[in-house]
Amino acid sequence: MALKVLLQNDMRGEGINFGVTKPSRGFSLIELLIVVAIILIIAAIAIPNMLRAKIAANESSAVNSVRKIATAEYAYNAAYPTQGYAPDLASLGGTTTPCLPTATSACILDAVVSTGSKSGYQFLAAGFSPSGGSNSTFVASSAPQIFNQTGVRLFCIVTDGTLRIDPGANGTPPAGDVAACTAYAVTQ
Repeated sequence: MALKVLLQNDMRGEGINFGVTKPSRGFSLIELLIVVAIILIIAAIAIPNMLRAKIAANESSAVNSVRKIATAEYAYNAAYPTQGYAPDLASLGGTTTPCLPTATSACILDAVVSTGSKSGYQFLAAGFSPSGGSNSTFVASSAPQIFNQTGVRLFCIVTDGTLRIDPGANGTPPAGDVAACTAYAVTQ
């Protein structure tokens, strides 16, 4: 009789089970938790690198924008010699479409940069007249909007056209005058 039961179980696909459990189908909770833990570890490694890459991209954009502002200042000086360099950032941009160039809205700089903010950085441009005549010097500068998230360095250019960098600190505004910018380290 026992042999008959064993044979019937074997014919049903149950087989003879000598204390060995059948492998379960699907994943156990432990296996799923291990997979989630591995994914979280990989994410913890990747996210700081992504943030550093974003900061590097924002800083590259800021350097390019400061150079564009400086180039716009030279063009403004050539177009409006009685004014000299532009008194502010808005004077380099345009306010109307189509843009009609005037000394207060020269249409030299794109509308995004002339608003004073782009890619996590804030920008400043200012012309100065030490002698009271036309503006003979200028500063074009930038600073991160949120230090250590959108950027960590400040950039500026004065009338000599040399890009300068400051390591920056939390809450530091863009260099507001020529003296503040020339205190920054010169780049190569």
